[in-house]
Amino acid sequence: MNEGTNSKRATVHDVAREAGVSLATVDRVLNARPGVRKKTIQKVEAAVEQLNFSRDLSASMLARSRDIRVHFILPEGTNQFMGNLVAAIKHQTRQAAAERIHVETSLFRAFDSAQFSRQLADLDPKNCNCAIVVATDNEIVREAINDAVGRGIAIMTLVSDLPGSARHLFIGIDNRAAGRTAGALMGRFCGGTGKVGMIAGSLDLADHRDRYEGFREIIHTEFPRIRLVGPEEGFDEPGMTGACVSSMVADNPDLSGIYSMGAGNTGLIEALEVTARAGQLHVIAHELTKATRNALKAGTLDVVLDQNPEGEIRAAIAAARHLALGAKRDFLGEPIEIGIFLRDNLR
Repeated sequence: MNEGTNSKRATVHDVAREAGVSLATVDRVLNARPGVRKKTIQKVEAAVEQLNFSRDLSASMLARSRDIRVHFILPEGTNQFMGNLVAAIKHQTRQAAAERIHVETSLFRAFDSAQFSRQLADLDPKNCNCAIVVATDNEIVREAINDAVGRGIAIMTLVSDLPGSARHLFIGIDNRAAGRTAGALMGRFCGGTGKVGMIAGSLDLADHRDRYEGFREIIHTEFPRIRLVGPEEGFDEPGMTGACVSSMVADNPDLSGIYSMGAGNTGLIEALEVTARAGQLHVIAHELTKATRNALKAGTLDVVLDQNPEGEIRAAIAAARHLALGAKRDFLGEPIEIGIFLRDNLR
């Protein structure tokens, strides 16, 4: 980097040159648009940090008398995917701060709608422009969201949508499409016949319910000779999920496969090993974590469907900025892309 680059504010041209990519690619990364490889995203982010690059915000942003404040509300617990989301938030916070976007995070007990409602009610619209939330789909949650919107806080749902609420946007994958993808793969793995078990975290979660409906739709229409068992609910806890797997395997010795549409995958993997069915059943799970990555390598899992937590958080913060500046709700036209990982294409 030459002395001239140091003496003036870095531009997108400098970022593109430093990263060795096109201006269009830099624009896609900065605005969290799909279609860019993870390695390329990392190169652009490294160039942004190296050059201490800060985008010129729109005239609306420059005219604001105060910064944009974003608050994430996520469930805590043993859910490794949620842990990945929290890590992604921490990673994106520094760049967001450079754009005058301040990010805070609070956690609530998983499936505790009352605590979620209290945390959302405690947010002051004077100090929070947008809340980005992950919660179960029930009346308590919907009322809390509607109340927050009525108080002037923009609400985005993350990972699992709440379409019956007044939320502004949903950031996440098309979960029904994810279930259909799992169904199409499972049907082919099993040769169009056999018995397949289903395990959800909770059908009170819209994303799990959509995955279940998509999976069942494909199996019933394209693989009618496959018999479905369940779904059982493991509430995204490894112990409860493992118990569901153990009982399902014991009650169905002719089981051909398992579709796990929630978290708690460490319990799923351990139960398959304890019951000596690891590698014997076709198993499809969600979210690429350390546990599911190792299980793919070992042959315990056949496929992991992933929704890229880093990309989701980047898209959520970008969307919060647009909402705070008065953009229309439909400015984000595409859901997060679904990653399909097998042992053969692990990064």
